[in-house]
Amino acid sequence: MTGTSLAHAWFLTFMESVKEHEASTLLRDAAIQGRLQKWTEALTAVVIASCEAHGWKGAARGHRSTLLPVARQEYLSLDVVAFDLAGERCWRSPHAVFELENSQDDDRVAYSLWKVLCVRSRLRVVFCYRRDREEGGRLVRDLSKSILSEMAIGERAGLGGETLLVTGCQNEAETFPYGFFKEWVLDLNTGRFSRT
Repeated sequence: MTGTSLAHAWFLTFMESVKEHEASTLLRDAAIQGRLQKWTEALTAVVIASCEAHGWKGAARGHRSTLLPVARQEYLSLDVVAFDLAGERCWRSPHAVFELENSQDDDRVAYSLWKVLCVRSRLRVVFCYRRDREEGGRLVRDLSKSILSEMAIGERAGLGGETLLVTGCQNEAETFPYGFFKEWVLDLNTGRFSRT
């Protein structure tokens, strides 16, 4: 992933938002304590802030959007959907979509990845939470095998946009946010996630 990619630029903004946002302390404490519902609530606020920093309008539970003709907190049953504010279109496609999966069940994380891959968007991001780095790495490898390797090369190439998997590891929370959050980018050619 190049330094100018949308995914990389968004992740850097996200990390800055984590450091500065009022929900950061709650997010860090929830990560250390494994309080996953609180982790998701705080993470939602930080993701919305990172979208706003990019000039996007985000919609999520507790963050209502009126950008489309139908005002909603959640669109397409996705945790966060962000729209580019440029242009006058009423029914615009999402610019970025996010799933904030706090389940320890690998199939739930796989479902979240599958769900964002089904959406036409310039950026797709799935967050997941694991107890340690080894669990996170295994999950990333398993997701590549279970979802991406089953897609034909043409199907993967046709996804367009960029896809990130962001793992948060509880045993790395003391070095929050840099040790805690790890970004994995999807290579559409190989069908694998790799660290940047």
